[in-house]
Amino acid sequence: MTDAEPKKSRAGRDLPAAIGVGVGLVALIVASLFVYRPSFAFIVGAAVVYGCYELSRAFGAAQLRPALAPLTVGSVAMLAAAWLRGPNGLVLALLITLCGVLIWRLGDGADGYLGDVGASAFILLYLPTLAGFAVLSAHADDGAARIIAFVATVICSDTGGYATGVFFGRHPLAPIVSKAKTWEGFAGSVLFCSASGILFLTLTFHQPWWTGLLFGLAIVVTATLGDLGESLLKRDLGIKDMGTVLPGHGGIMDRLDSLLPCAAVAYLLLSAFAPV
Repeated sequence: MTDAEPKKSRAGRDLPAAIGVGVGLVALIVASLFVYRPSFAFIVGAAVVYGCYELSRAFGAAQLRPALAPLTVGSVAMLAAAWLRGPNGLVLALLITLCGVLIWRLGDGADGYLGDVGASAFILLYLPTLAGFAVLSAHADDGAARIIAFVATVICSDTGGYATGVFFGRHPLAPIVSKAKTWEGFAGSVLFCSASGILFLTLTFHQPWWTGLLFGLAIVVTATLGDLGESLLKRDLGIKDMGTVLPGHGGIMDRLDSLLPCAAVAYLLLSAFAPV
């Protein structure tokens, strides 16, 4: 390795760049929550719009053509409806956007219609719908605390699993999908997430410790499944990363893979354990 080559992690990433980008993204999220909370919805919207573009381009490798225009417009409308009208607004905007996708795709004829509509519906449910739960969480009176608890616990899953896997990883968790993940790393994720959940639920939301334990366990399982799910998708499409916009990470979707499903789980559990 020459001096000019970036230092790579065990997973083949540029580790210093990955850390720098990760810290910058977290700082941006925290700043948006405390300076002007509606700006968090704009950040989520920008990530979702670019994520729609990345997924649409990735599906092109399988000769699928998602309806990018209605997906983009509908995604913005869904997030706005979630902020302004709550869960009912999110669901209504989802249904309207889905109808728009079905009508828009008619213009290209019957050839490949089912596959293209299926890919569009997948993107619609995977990206703006799940991201809408993060917007719903942020809109609560204590929305900043809810988003920080959710994001921090997901980070604990990623960093705890990575650190433990690097030092102790021996047994692959799902070798067919991802060779990098190990049972030892998953155990580290469980430990870190459990501690994070207990701390947030007891100290921030003043709830019993067991609610924090359940929150942490739910997040680590969901984050791991989300990560493996996108790895399976990329393997099926024959690509390594969804994009290159984030140095050391890949594309926007390579960072949202675990956050998106966890946004829904965190919203539902915090609504039950610590209602506003």
